[in-house]
Amino acid sequence: MNLPIIRNNRHALVLATVAGLVAIANLSHAADGGAAGSTAPNTITPQEQAAGWKLLWDGKTTAGWRSAKSEDFPSHGWAIRDGMLIVHENSGEESAGGGDIITRDRYANFELVADFLMSPGCNSGIKIFVQPNLAPIDGKTGQKTAVGSAIGMEFQILDDARHPDAKLGRGGNRTVGSLYDLLPPPYDKRCFPPGEWNHARILSQGKHVEFWLNGSKTVEFERGSSEFRQLVASSKFRNIPGFGEWPDGHILLQEHGSQVSFRNLKIRILPDK
Repeated sequence: MNLPIIRNNRHALVLATVAGLVAIANLSHAADGGAAGSTAPNTITPQEQAAGWKLLWDGKTTAGWRSAKSEDFPSHGWAIRDGMLIVHENSGEESAGGGDIITRDRYANFELVADFLMSPGCNSGIKIFVQPNLAPIDGKTGQKTAVGSAIGMEFQILDDARHPDAKLGRGGNRTVGSLYDLLPPPYDKRCFPPGEWNHARILSQGKHVEFWLNGSKTVEFERGSSEFRQLVASSKFRNIPGFGEWPDGHILLQEHGSQVSFRNLKIRILPDK
């Protein structure tokens, strides 16, 4: 006669434990500066709205975004499906399909969060302070080229286990979570494999910039500092005057020949330091 009561208590204990783990996960996500509390993708909670957050992508249309090469959104290469903004796989070349997309607005002091879903062997990125008027450069020589990605500072998105770029550069500065070709992330970073969602956070305030991956900081730097300029001088961007020191720029989602999905792109404007 007591067995049902014991089972019910045990079941209640399990439910309470699960609820506690969910609450901890939400708190962890909130501490990351992300949008904890959203019950559906691409939505803003009242708490987020009060904190100054807004959607950078509405989850349904191309509003607020355009090609890095024109005022129009690419006619091919990108798709909107099931609340995801998807860049399709092409021949594998950089910006050789629909091309990169950028925000219509320019930003300087902001906090940005985004979820991204990698495909096996993928290569992509989120760039900030993008200057679409500058010519792309060759990844090997650093020289200007007719075809390539728009210029900006990149939060690298890469399947480190499968893409050869992970072994290029210096000390891992082309792996996921890096400041591409300049600063590597920690070796013990937490990154979920292709098929699972990852969470990126980018903080830019004054000259200070931080990249975060799944709740942990991967890089931080001061734009225009002597250390930053030394890194640029040793990178593929060495021939671009004032790289990364522009007063503002667009935010970019990169097309690099691989399928990558994005959702929950949110931003809030910060005061200058």
